[in-house]
Amino acid sequence: MNALAIELDRTLETSSAYGFLSSVGRRMYFPKGIVAQSDEAKEKAKTYNATVGLATSKGQPMHLSDIMDMLREGEFKPSEIFNYAPGGGDKALRAIWKDEMLRKNPSLEGKLFSLPLVTAGLTHTISMLATLFFDEGDSLVLPDLFWDNYDLVFGELRGAQLHTFPFFKDGGFNTEGMKAALMSEKGDHVRLLLNFPNNPTGYTPTNREMDDIVAALKDVADSGKKVMVISDDAYFGLFFEEETAKESLFARLVDAHENIFAVKGDAATKEDMVWGFRVGFVTYGSKGLDAAQLDALVKKTLGAIRCTVSNCDRPGQSMLLHAYQNGKNVERDKKLTFEEMKARYQIVHRAVSRQDDSLLSAYPFNSGYFMAFDTKGHSAEELRTYLLDKYGIGTINIMDRTLRLAYCSVEQDQLEDLIAKVYQAAGELWT
Repeated sequence: MNALAIELDRTLETSSAYGFLSSVGRRMYFPKGIVAQSDEAKEKAKTYNATVGLATSKGQPMHLSDIMDMLREGEFKPSEIFNYAPGGGDKALRAIWKDEMLRKNPSLEGKLFSLPLVTAGLTHTISMLATLFFDEGDSLVLPDLFWDNYDLVFGELRGAQLHTFPFFKDGGFNTEGMKAALMSEKGDHVRLLLNFPNNPTGYTPTNREMDDIVAALKDVADSGKKVMVISDDAYFGLFFEEETAKESLFARLVDAHENIFAVKGDAATKEDMVWGFRVGFVTYGSKGLDAAQLDALVKKTLGAIRCTVSNCDRPGQSMLLHAYQNGKNVERDKKLTFEEMKARYQIVHRAVSRQDDSLLSAYPFNSGYFMAFDTKGHSAEELRTYLLDKYGIGTINIMDRTLRLAYCSVEQDQLEDLIAKVYQAAGELWT
C-alpha cells in the first residue's frame, strides 16, 4: 500500500468513519504527482510555471473565440445550458465528433466502430474503463514513462498490477519490449495502454513505428492471446514532425484482428482548448465485434456513466456543438494554436540540442505539450524543488527520475531562458 494512503488511514483509524472505508477507500490517496506539484508551483513559481498541461498566452488559457463570444445574453436557450444532458451525451455532438474522427483518421472510413459516448473528460473515460474491464489482480501493460493518474486509477482504485517495459530503445518506441511484455503475461487475456502524444515525454511513434506496433500486436493476437488496447489520445493532433504518425493507433486496430479489442479515449479538452469543460469521448471497435455487441458495450458504459457522474456537462456540450455547427473561427483558432505550439516545440528542441547532456538527457520528443529529461540517476525531485525555491521555476517530477516541462504554458521568448536555467540548476546541484 502506498505510504500516503497508510498515513491517511492512521489519521482516520480512531474515527467513526474508518469502519465504513472499503478496501478501495483504504488504498486511496491524493498523490504528490502533477496536480499537487502544480499547486505548489502556483505559490512559488514566480519566474516560469511549466507544470500545467494547459496552453496559455499572456497568462490566460488559449481558447476558441467563437465560444468566448457566445457568452452573450440570448445566445442560448435555457434548455441548452440548464437542462440535463442525455446520459451518453448530446447525440448531435456525438455524431459530429464521429465525423471529425473520420476526417482526422481517414483509414477509419468504412470500418465498424461505436458512436462515441460523451464522458466527463479523459480521466473519467480511463476510470470507467478500469471499472468495466479490470478486476483486482488483473494486469495492465504500459510503457515505463506514463501519466501518474494511471497508477491511481488502475492500481489503487481497481487493484490492478501495472507491468511496464522501457518506453524507448535506440531513440524510438520500444516495440520489441512491448511485444515481449505482452507475451510474458500469464493467461490468454492481456491489456495494453498507449498514450500518444505521450505524457510526459511528448513522443509519438513514426509511421514506420506505428506499422511495427500493429504488426507486433497482430503477432500477439495470432498466438491465441486476446488483446485489449486502450489508446489515450488526449493530445491528438499536436504532431510537429513530418514522419510522425498522424492517425490514432485505434484507426489501425479497429479491424486488425479478431483477437484485438480496441478502445479510444479522446476529448475536446486539448484538441479544442476547452480544458475546464470536461467533455471527453470513448469509442469501441474490433474486427471481432458486430453492431449488436458494440451496442451492448455502449449500454454497459452508459451504466458506468450513470453511477458515477449521472450525466456529463450540459453547457460545455452546448457551447461545443454551437461552435462546431455555427462558429466562424474554429478552424482558424485551432490552426493558430497549433502553429504556436509548434513554434514553442521548435524553440525548445533547438535549445535542448545546444546543451551538454552529461547531467540531463532529453527523451526524444516530437509532439504534444511536453518534453522530459532523464536525470541520469540523480533525484528529479531534488532538481524540481531546487528550481522552484531558487529560480521560481515550476516543473514536474515523475518517479524521481524524470523531470517534465510543459512548454505549452511558457511564452516563446521565455523558453530559451527556461531551458538554460534547468541545465544551470542541474549543474549547481550535481557538479
